[in-house]
Amino acid sequence: MKEDRKYITAAKALMQTQKVNWEQCKNGYTTLASVKTKVFQFNNFSIKVQFNPGRMISTSAKVDEQSINDRKCFLCKENLPQEQQSVDYKDDFLILVNPFPIFPEHFTLPSIHHTKQNIENSFFVFLYFCRDLNPDFSVFYNGPKCGASAPDHLHFQAGTKYFMPIDLEYEQLKKKFGEELIKIKSLHVFAIDDGFRKMISFEGNSTPEIEEAFQIFYSSFKKITGQDEEPMMNIIGSYQNKKWRVIIFLRKKHRPDAFFEEDQEKRILLSPAAVDIGGVCITPREKDFETITKEKLKEIFTEVFFDESFFLRFKKKLQSDLELYYYS
Repeated sequence: MKEDRKYITAAKALMQTQKVNWEQCKNGYTTLASVKTKVFQFNNFSIKVQFNPGRMISTSAKVDEQSINDRKCFLCKENLPQEQQSVDYKDDFLILVNPFPIFPEHFTLPSIHHTKQNIENSFFVFLYFCRDLNPDFSVFYNGPKCGASAPDHLHFQAGTKYFMPIDLEYEQLKKKFGEELIKIKSLHVFAIDDGFRKMISFEGNSTPEIEEAFQIFYSSFKKITGQDEEPMMNIIGSYQNKKWRVIIFLRKKHRPDAFFEEDQEKRILLSPAAVDIGGVCITPREKDFETITKEKLKEIFTEVFFDESFFLRFKKKLQSDLELYYYS
């Protein structure tokens, strides 16, 4: 299948127009050019820390039910700023320029319907976005209870590919820390624990195969966590050389205790979502950027991810469920 760049072309044209015609967007990308970044090296991977004051609203967003009910949904088309334009994506989604960027090019991809953030019934759309925005962008999803600042409105995001270290480091992480759970047809499923993050990844060139595997994963994860609602996860996906790669990060907690510290000297405004977990941690306060350490990063990641014991149990369950589905 020949690559169709119509959505990439339209998105990039939208970006250029919005930077000129929308003052808030122009200011956001002007500010992004001067953000500070530092890099910490760990065992076979790296974590960047970005001081980005423009992300204060998103990082500190109140996502409790009362706060959500008290504000207008900022992703509903009728509530968008007058200057904000959009590109239609198929029949049910929009492509919007994110005016509070982390990436050199950062887009929000909301549904045109005001429906809750939910990946179980929208994973196929996530795969379509990965395919149609390749090879320029990675696509990501924040679960309603682990990073989504609009958990009441279904949306994905897309950002410049290879900006997140995970885009480049995934293969070596898989080789060093990965375990293949199943290989069937074109589908490969891996479990990876790099000491910071617990991941399940899917690789394959068939949409139905990856969708099937994801539904098995979702059911297994929901059962083992005992959650009635969507279990906590962040997802980063891409499509290249006619092949999908989907990395799912398994979360047990939204924000670390340090986020809520009353002592301002101990408080760290770092609210890990997909981009942070992908290797670019966003700190909207300069104090946090200057004082954060490798040890503190490890402490935060360890706190919000499941531990090794849980991951071992889940790997066994997922492998068993996959084998039961494919081999029975």
